Amino acid sequence: MRKHSFHRWLLTAVLVVFLSSSCTFASKKKEGKKKTKSKEVTYDGTSLIVNGKRELLFSGSIHYPRSTPEMWPSIIKRAKQGGLNTIQTYVFWNVHEPEQGKFNFSGRADLVKFIKLIEKNGMYVTLRLGPFIQAEWTHGGLPYWLREVPGIFFRTDNKQFKQHTERYVRMVLDKMKEEKLFASQGGPIILGQIENEYSAVQRAYKQDGVNYIKWGSKLVDSMNLGIPWVMCKQNDAPDPMINACNGRHCGDTFPGPNKDNKPSLWTENWTTQFRVFGDSPVKRSVEDIAFSVARFFSKNGSHVNYYMYHGGTNFGRTSAHYVTTRYYDDAPLDEYGLEKEPKYGHLKHLHNALNLCKKPLLWGQPRTEKPGKDTEIRYYEQPGTKSCAAFLANNNTEAAETIKFRGKEYVIAPRSISILPDCKTVVYNTAQIVSHHTSRNFMKSKKANKKFDFKVFTEPLPKKLEGNNYVPVELYGLTKDKSDYGWYTTSFKVHKKQLPKKKGAKTDLRIASLGHALHVWFNGKYLGNGHGSHDEKSFVFQKPVTLKAGENHLVMLGVLTGFPDSGSYLEHRYTGPRSVSILGLSSGTLDLTESSKWGNKVGMEGERLRIQTGKGLKKVKWEKFSGKAPGMTWYQTYFDAPESESAAAIRMSGMGKGLIWVNGEGVGRYWMSFLNPLNQSTQVEYHIPRSFLKPKKNLLVIFEEEPNAKPELIDFVIVNRDTVCSYVGENYTPSVGHWIRKKDEVQAITDKVSLTATLKCSGNKKIAAVEFASFGNPIGDCGNFTLGTCNAPVSKQVVEKHCLGKAECVIPVNKSTFQQDKKDSCKNVVKTLAVQVKCARGKKN
Repeated sequence: MRKHSFHRWLLTAVLVVFLSSSCTFASKKKEGKKKTKSKEVTYDGTSLIVNGKRELLFSGSIHYPRSTPEMWPSIIKRAKQGGLNTIQTYVFWNVHEPEQGKFNFSGRADLVKFIKLIEKNGMYVTLRLGPFIQAEWTHGGLPYWLREVPGIFFRTDNKQFKQHTERYVRMVLDKMKEEKLFASQGGPIILGQIENEYSAVQRAYKQDGVNYIKWGSKLVDSMNLGIPWVMCKQNDAPDPMINACNGRHCGDTFPGPNKDNKPSLWTENWTTQFRVFGDSPVKRSVEDIAFSVARFFSKNGSHVNYYMYHGGTNFGRTSAHYVTTRYYDDAPLDEYGLEKEPKYGHLKHLHNALNLCKKPLLWGQPRTEKPGKDTEIRYYEQPGTKSCAAFLANNNTEAAETIKFRGKEYVIAPRSISILPDCKTVVYNTAQIVSHHTSRNFMKSKKANKKFDFKVFTEPLPKKLEGNNYVPVELYGLTKDKSDYGWYTTSFKVHKKQLPKKKGAKTDLRIASLGHALHVWFNGKYLGNGHGSHDEKSFVFQKPVTLKAGENHLVMLGVLTGFPDSGSYLEHRYTGPRSVSILGLSSGTLDLTESSKWGNKVGMEGERLRIQTGKGLKKVKWEKFSGKAPGMTWYQTYFDAPESESAAAIRMSGMGKGLIWVNGEGVGRYWMSFLNPLNQSTQVEYHIPRSFLKPKKNLLVIFEEEPNAKPELIDFVIVNRDTVCSYVGENYTPSVGHWIRKKDEVQAITDKVSLTATLKCSGNKKIAAVEFASFGNPIGDCGNFTLGTCNAPVSKQVVEKHCLGKAECVIPVNKSTFQQDKKDSCKNVVKTLAVQVKCARGKKN
């Protein structure tokens, strides 16, 4: 809690005025209101202080490599319109230095361009350097070549790792400095982060881990860049690093800053759960997110970052092991950069409400009351002023609670927080959503889905590859992140007397693998495949085989789904086939692991020749697809770009597992055959950015691992959120948009503050149809509403009158609007207005 005294206030004010060019961090409030010339960012126990001003920071993670430069302006603009004032991004070492000494800062890797776009929008930047980032990104962002540095151990007090890390860190920060991107230079970067959730592995390294964290802290601090630095989930972060929280409920789980002069910062508020292949759908409600943020700010928090605000796409082979190509799609901006409602709008309203509380939160004295078992009041007052803000919390998950505060009673919905920016007026409740909802549609493209003329090229099956290894080579080390695929071949002789003598006896091939997937051929015949999962990577492949007297041939294809992205001793993580044996011989088990020589080859012939590109396409002989093909087959065809400017995707129905390219650009990994417990594919649609496409004759190339794929079932879709809904209860708090703060008072900007439901189409579209409307007790959600037992008969008529033909409409939510003030067949039911409309462009649009 903040400590206040007049003398401390006066001392701090004097220091800010006369020492503004220094990097002094005030112990606690208050610094003077006079603007300083210094543009350095400082902090105290309340907040970051940017250009002499305290700030409430609403931040969102947006990763530049996970979208295209063409998408960045729209995504950043929408983030700002959603109430954010800061964008947080990792810096991806293996993107910028994929080969030692060879740097890439172009295209999706153009970090400088990305940051300057954020600056252009008047927003701040938090730069998370790593070197390790996790982020469900292959190898946690560390380049593969680091593994091959002699004597290296990652993320510990290791000379080799520290040398390469320091060189990388200085290279990135010098680049930012050259471009004048730090706040101390007038730029947008106000905060940096070194390392990432190190406490999760620190104990494995003992004292070397402690030394490494101290070294990382000194490294960035010694560069004197004029910004503070954080370490997330690092409660023992050494001074002057700020320890920050990651998690879903940091208002309850964060022990707080490790020094009184550090602010409470939340670096990752997880907006959903990342998905891995084999997962069932997972979501996090916006009510829960809003509750957690309101709680954190009510307990001295001044910075929250949504991880992710826009997840985007893991293009090519960039995802970590088993992680889907689609990333954090349930974030406020979905994979395609579209506003996911109500998550986007409800959080926007939350930011507005908290901004109304800004003055008391940043300058007031905190107080807490506990009126009941499940209720709590936290409020901030600035002595000598009318400045006051209160948070009334109900932790009861099943029932509303009544809280009496300053002579007035407030009914607080189950597990929610009401925000009163003047300690009198409720402007927002975390559980009551008054923003509109949307449902995403994948519409089959008319233009792109003309009859496809697929041609195929099947990879030649190796028989005997060169190699003198007496054990199967470890798969990460074999592929070196150049391909997902590594071939293994061996031959062995079986004497006739070793074959089973008993009639009907079977021999089995047994392969124990550390992951991730495997395809097997025996004596030229495909036996099948096996795979692990994100949680259990190891698996055993066992199938009957027919041996012959004499020489037998085994071919295995080890398959990666990305490198691991977490845990200690990452450089010593192994995968691939580890044990191979023949069971059922009359002579007993035949262990092939160390008794045979293994040959190896990295990647596919098609990869080597780059046949996914227009030039490489001509380097192999393609044949017309006959309707059936074996595994390890390349498919290619051409298609026209889908109509409109809406986001586009390819739906991989009929396919198994593999990789997709469009015009040579890697769309990502797909895995349709890995079904979740609901017997569904985890991801069906795969994003094709518009910048990948030409108007006509786009080259689609697919590498399919599994046999008998049906590419004719593939189709291209247009993505929109043209299904727009509202779901507002008559007892909800009216929109926070009705209120502004003038000096110390919260005032209404309209003559009458009333509850309304708002529906808004995106782009140039208008409401073309009302698909559902009910004022009563409807059930379901957007895209799936049904009538309940209570319904005002005029519901649809009223909504059509207010909305049809409009880009945006506002419907009063009360009984009189729906003729229920005089005649109400269900008087004891608290009414809810549920509406679903369809947006569309007019003929002229």
